[in-house]
Amino acid sequence: MLPDINKIKGIHPGAILKREVKKRGLKNKDLALMVDEHAQTISAILKEKRSVNPKLSIRLGKQLGVEEDYFMLLQASYDVKKAYQKTGNKLIPNLKLIRKAIFWDTDFDKIDWLKNKRAIIKRIFERGNDIEIREILNFYGTADVKHEIRNIGSSYLDSFSKNVAKYLS
Repeated sequence: MLPDINKIKGIHPGAILKREVKKRGLKNKDLALMVDEHAQTISAILKEKRSVNPKLSIRLGKQLGVEEDYFMLLQASYDVKKAYQKTGNKLIPNLKLIRKAIFWDTDFDKIDWLKNKRAIIKRIFERGNDIEIREILNFYGTADVKHEIRNIGSSYLDSFSKNVAKYLS
């Protein structure tokens, strides 16, 4: 079974496909035949040297039992990540508004604000003040914060629930 796409965003579809081919005991040629594609094309995708196109995504999705756009969404996510890395820009909130002490257990300057979104939101809603919480809501957007909060387990400080009620109700 292929992983939930939200957990593997930014990974080349070929890497996921390669793992799945191995897991199912297939050869590259077998997959190529199954999806009516040239073996060289499949091989190039598995080596992450070629992209998945919409038509191939549909055929792979049908053959592997996932949504038809699964591999296309993965490809788009990978392309965005690659482009983002090329720009050298890092999306970060206004760090002047967030106390480093909240993240006492990590190197504040090395936090990946996108990759660790859920943990950051939890920490800020547990320990942050009004300014910090508003900055996180502004940075991630209220919809994303609400989504992440729904996926946070039940292990958190009492202040978390109070701040969720205060800022998101």
